[in-house]
Amino acid sequence: MTRKKEKLQELPEVSVSDDGEVRHLHLGTPWIQGSMRIDEPFALELEYVQRMMAWLLFADLAQVSKGHAMQLGLGAGAITKFCHKKLRICSTAIELNPQVLAVCRQWFKLPPDGPKLRVVLADAAKEIQNPMWLGTVDALAVDLYDHEAAAPVLDSPDFYADCRALLSDTGCMTVNLFGRASSFDRSLQSMAQAFGSDALWAFKPTREGNTVVLAQRTPSRPKRAELAEQAEAIQARWDLPTTKWLRAFKPVAS
Repeated sequence: MTRKKEKLQELPEVSVSDDGEVRHLHLGTPWIQGSMRIDEPFALELEYVQRMMAWLLFADLAQVSKGHAMQLGLGAGAITKFCHKKLRICSTAIELNPQVLAVCRQWFKLPPDGPKLRVVLADAAKEIQNPMWLGTVDALAVDLYDHEAAAPVLDSPDFYADCRALLSDTGCMTVNLFGRASSFDRSLQSMAQAFGSDALWAFKPTREGNTVVLAQRTPSRPKRAELAEQAEAIQARWDLPTTKWLRAFKPVAS
C-alpha cells in the first residue's frame, strides 16, 4: 500500500444529515462541521461563519469583486460559495480530504471549478508555502479542525507567519477558534507573534463558543463611526448582520 493510500484511509468518513430545513456536514462524529439552509444554499447559515466575513469591514467595497479570497478548510463550502456567488470574488479553497470535496459538490451545491473558483486538494500547511500564492490573497479564512473539533490543526506562529505572507498589503485573515477552550490564549499569542498584537481584532464568543479572530496584514484603527458606516453598507448589499457585529467586535490590544 502506498503512503498516499494510507493517508487517505486515515481521513475521517464524511457524512450528511438533514435537520428540517438545514443540512449538516459531519466528519466521522456527531459534531457539525458545516451547515447549509437547503432553500438558500449560497447564504451563510451559522453565526460564526457569517463573522468570518469581518474582513469586509476593512475592504474597499467597490473593489471587492476584483480581489482574491482563499479558504483553508472547505467544510460544507459555505464561505467558498458565498465569496463566489454573492461577492463575485475569485475564490480558492484548500482542502485535504477528497471526500469533503465530493460531498460538497453532491449535497451542498458547490459549483464546479471555473475561471473564478477552484478547489485545491492539498495539505494547507504545505500549499500556502507555494510561491504562486504569496501576496495574492485579500481575504484568508482559516477553519481547520480535525474530526474531534477539539483545537485547530494548524496553530503555530510559523503557520500564521505563512498565512501573513499570503496576504496583500490590505489583506485580512479571519480564524475560527473556540473562545472558551484552553488553547484560545495560545492561539492568540501565536497570531500576535506573526502579525503583531496591534493587528488583531476579535469577536466575543458565539453561543456555541466560536470566537472569530481577525488579523490585518497592515494594522489600522478606523473610527467606530467609520466602521458603523461600512457595516451598514455591507448589510444593505449582502444581507449580513454586520451592524450588530460592532457590539461584539473590538481590537485585541485596545
